[in-house]
Amino acid sequence: MFQGRKLLIATKHKKEKVISPIIESELGVISEINTLFDTDSLGTFSGEIDRKDDVITTLKKKCLQAMDLHNVDLAIASEGSFGAHPSVFFLPGNEEFLILIDLKNNLEITASELVTDTNFNAQFVSEKDELLEFAKRVHFPSHGLILKSDKEKWEKIYKGITNEDELIETFENLKQEFGKAYVETDMRANYNPTRMNVIEKTTRKLVDKIKNECPQCACPGFDVASVKRGLACSQCNSATQSILSLLYCCKKCNYSLEKMYPNNKKSEDPMYCDYCNP
Repeated sequence: MFQGRKLLIATKHKKEKVISPIIESELGVISEINTLFDTDSLGTFSGEIDRKDDVITTLKKKCLQAMDLHNVDLAIASEGSFGAHPSVFFLPGNEEFLILIDLKNNLEITASELVTDTNFNAQFVSEKDELLEFAKRVHFPSHGLILKSDKEKWEKIYKGITNEDELIETFENLKQEFGKAYVETDMRANYNPTRMNVIEKTTRKLVDKIKNECPQCACPGFDVASVKRGLACSQCNSATQSILSLLYCCKKCNYSLEKMYPNNKKSEDPMYCDYCNP
């Protein structure tokens, strides 16, 4: 389905460095880099442009608008979110989403990866030593920094700083004019190797999904549509919150298949039972 076709990577932040080698080798496509669509127009991490839509809607817009300008029918795009981890509240989280859109075959396939391995951070600084301590903590200079005159409604902003002399000089100028500065990690992929690693991992997950074909019609992207919980406790036989089965569904022919015991166990440890361990 994809062999020999042009596939557009809708990015302006060098994500093709990790995406291209994987999709070319695994899917047989010829990758093409977006040069016409400004993906920042849909939102920036640094706040100049707010992201107006949810992640998936933004991904679709990124793909479709870039495809339209490049006149292609196959594309892939990535979008990241940063903030408090949904289950490990005291740690920051990075969730990456990728989508492949194939207009020729009317296909949309997505994958996501949620990790705590991120340097996402920000704070006000009023002294050079405070700034350098922050920089060291977030893996500067291999990871870029952003300096602003304020957290919100700033007058001045400097992005993509990867040199210590430039960092200090920019900070001193902001401090002289505004009394302090707001420093934050630059989360654009080309300034953040940690995030780039997560994008690479998510790309591999997306390729695995694409290569998982429907048993009935062989359409790519045969994927989990819903999760059924209720794995029995090994001690009291009560239903637990652990996964009992996964329901796979084809987006093209609607064929579905239930896979029992996806974690290769037919009962759950009593420590995870609400009755045995309330």
